Amino acid sequence: MPEIKIVTEVAGRICATPVQVGGTVADGDYVVVVEAMKMEIPVPSPANGTITSLLVKLNDLVAEGQAIAIVTS
Repeated sequence: MPEIKIVTEVAGRICATPVQVGGTVADGDYVVVVEAMKMEIPVPSPANGTITSLLVKLNDLVAEGQAIAIVTS
């Protein structure tokens, strides 16, 4: 089972985490939502699988390209 790192494409603040560790996601499901410049930008899962690690929490600041979660497909 390959592990896939999910990364954010924008810098900002985590304003929502609709998934939990152990939860399942489908390709395209939102893993977190990043607030940047007063816009909310969802970060989707690139594959079907199970969230094995959530590397951020609500209100964390993230950088562009930062890993935010790991999904195992």
